[in-house]
Amino acid sequence: MRGKMLAAIAVLASLMLHSLSYAQYPTKPVNIIVPFAVGTASDLATRLVANQLASSLGQAVIVQNRPGANGAIGAAAVAAAAPDGYTLLLATAGTAALPAVVKNLSFDVRRDFTAISAISRFLVYLYVNAELPIRTLPELLDYARANPGKLNVATGNPVGLVATAQLLSMAGNPHMVQVPYKGEPAAVTDLVANRVQLMFATPSSAESFAKAGRLRALATNLPQRSPFAPEVPSMNEFFPRFSVTAWAGLMGPRGLPREIVERLSREVAIALAGAEMKEKFNQLQYVAFSSTPEELNAFFNQQIDLYSTVLRAAGVQPE
Repeated sequence: MRGKMLAAIAVLASLMLHSLSYAQYPTKPVNIIVPFAVGTASDLATRLVANQLASSLGQAVIVQNRPGANGAIGAAAVAAAAPDGYTLLLATAGTAALPAVVKNLSFDVRRDFTAISAISRFLVYLYVNAELPIRTLPELLDYARANPGKLNVATGNPVGLVATAQLLSMAGNPHMVQVPYKGEPAAVTDLVANRVQLMFATPSSAESFAKAGRLRALATNLPQRSPFAPEVPSMNEFFPRFSVTAWAGLMGPRGLPREIVERLSREVAIALAGAEMKEKFNQLQYVAFSSTPEELNAFFNQQIDLYSTVLRAAGVQPE
């Protein structure tokens, strides 16, 4: 009897210590791994949120960029990390696309991450080089059909890959030469130089060239026209079932304690609700929005299914 009582006391003490440690979280710097390069849309959004979280959490929040393999390198690092809240992932649409584009992943995107909160939606434009005599999406597709193989379309990130695949499929697969790049900035550089003629890209990489008259935006990926560029049509005006979106959310490793998940989710929501933060996001043409962990998890799984379906239908094989 005495032994059972001592065991029960030990279990209770252990639970109390764990509860106390969660209540004190964080006691050291928190790392957010961004699986893409510095200066990309996901990187810029993360740094804005990290600054606010550092103030509210009372600890440094360090952004680490680990690009490569379409985002698989950074995601793998978080999947293998201890579930203690000190290593987090900036998950994106690219994370959801990983099973469809990368072979032999060392982790399971559905199983090995814990959703915390959404952070942002990103506006993506379909840009063309301004030297092309094309001003609308229908003109672009007519030109492609009349000149098979003469247009090079760049894909600089997983969202661009999926958006391109869905557009070409819905348009009857006009023949364009697809040119993959390791990152969006390099692809935009070649787009401006007319080495490629079109691509889906975020304003953070391409809008300055559009303002200078070197690129032209034909459509956005949003379900409706963007308030940032109301003159640019939505893809849905031409293809109502177009459904590719660009987004970012915060996740941790599998098994992240609920207390930490709720703390971080709450702090993200508070950070994104502030007028100053919304203004900073608006300046980048981002839409700040938070979610519950359950909402992000459901959305993430829907995105995995969507990307798998779109890319498989387009004949894209994991590499």
